[in-house]
Amino acid sequence: MTASHPLQEPGISSRITSPCILIIFGATGDLTARKIMPALYNLVREGQLPAQFASVAFARRDKNSEQFRCEMKEKITAFSRSGPLEEEVWNTFKEQIFYHRAEFHDDAGYESLKRLLNELDAKLGTRGNRLFYLSTQPAFFSLICKKLHQHQLLYDEAKIKHRFSRVIIEKPFGHDLASALALQQELRKFLVENQIFRIDHYLGKETVQNILVFRFANTIFEHLWNKRYVDHVQITVAEDMGVGTRGRFYEEEGLCRDILQNHMMQLLALIAMDPPVDLSSDAIHNEKVKILEALHFCPANLFQQTAVRGQYGPGYSGGRAAPGYREEENVSPDSLIETFVALRLFIDNPRWDRVPFYLRAGKRLPKKATEIAVVFKSPPEVLFTTPQMHQDPNVLALRIQPDEGISLKTNCKVPGPSSPIQPVKMDFRYSSYFGMSAPEAYERLICDAILGDRTLFAREDEVMASWKLFTPLLLRWQQETPEPFPNYAAGTWGPKAADRLMATDGHQWRLL
Repeated sequence: MTASHPLQEPGISSRITSPCILIIFGATGDLTARKIMPALYNLVREGQLPAQFASVAFARRDKNSEQFRCEMKEKITAFSRSGPLEEEVWNTFKEQIFYHRAEFHDDAGYESLKRLLNELDAKLGTRGNRLFYLSTQPAFFSLICKKLHQHQLLYDEAKIKHRFSRVIIEKPFGHDLASALALQQELRKFLVENQIFRIDHYLGKETVQNILVFRFANTIFEHLWNKRYVDHVQITVAEDMGVGTRGRFYEEEGLCRDILQNHMMQLLALIAMDPPVDLSSDAIHNEKVKILEALHFCPANLFQQTAVRGQYGPGYSGGRAAPGYREEENVSPDSLIETFVALRLFIDNPRWDRVPFYLRAGKRLPKKATEIAVVFKSPPEVLFTTPQMHQDPNVLALRIQPDEGISLKTNCKVPGPSSPIQPVKMDFRYSSYFGMSAPEAYERLICDAILGDRTLFAREDEVMASWKLFTPLLLRWQQETPEPFPNYAAGTWGPKAADRLMATDGHQWRLL
């Protein structure tokens, strides 16, 4: 069954997912333990997966299903959003977990996987439906798809209508534009576009999904959403943690590829897009692509004036001493990889002409926070001329995480005869109002993949448009030697150059 767009649904629990087997490649990795398995447990707990469901862990480590179940029980206990493990739910869920040991290149492993899946179909009634989750290093994406195709585990959907086979691919999708195009060309040998689900977990967050509802279901804001009223937009993704165990990954990719090229481009596209013709997946993707294709740095070819990169050094985080990036595990002692980026971007269309979009993201900043702030133009000063009547610009802030919510800053008169003006906030928090914690992003995305709904996944042209923007910048950075790294201390808000980037336009970063 293919569902309509999730924004049209009264709730995810109202959608009926098909019988299915989820096969997780690279299942002994951190993502499976922290996100995928807790998500599946919560979906079972809330009745959002059918009884005809199984998950098969495909990995290279030597263990059996019972050992893997015990490990996952510990991880679900530690990372599930729903609190203490419910034994009754776990006893049901564990019977749906299986472990399959094989190497990614081993043909015999895929043949034995095929036999296992057929046995589970017969035992559980999963009807041959397959969802392959590639939670592996990107170098294995095309190899795994090739092997799945060779062993007839991927279906030709033009010939087979009564069952599905889909592939979820984790980021990064490519290393630059050329590699992304090459990967796409390789995957299309074995899959059609509708079978490819490029996951970006930010799109699964309830607060991100709510951006479109907030904009297009509330007429008081949409007519202000343009260059006439908006002065600039700030998007911040701040993390207080360092790279931790991801040092090897960061040495290859860096923060720009890890966060800006995917997560932040999706946030920018949603906040800036024009209204879609309807809420279908293609209609929403079409409008997002228009924004991504219209993005540009300005002035052209002067990236040093519109992009700032940084790397954290030793400092303090949470009141404790924190190591610098070069002291992290699997990191070169003279690494030039960025852990902070700040950008100024413009959108070349009538709605946003000359409105700057400021993006910043970084590791080892003072706090963990993701926010989109729409800063409106200041009102004319002709009416309020005295110092005590100074007005701050109105700001609409959408907090993606933590403390998910929306706040609007307005100017109000303080009671009393002197009539000073003071900014006040009207604040809305999801958890306080709805009295419940939002589902984890992976819960929604896994359900949508089973349903075949690609709205909250990145489409091919979105990915390529983003790489087209960032590849020249990344190439320039590769050819240039940056200012001496590290250039900001752990526990601070990044290099001073990021503040100067804003100051040249008479702006400053918001305090989070």
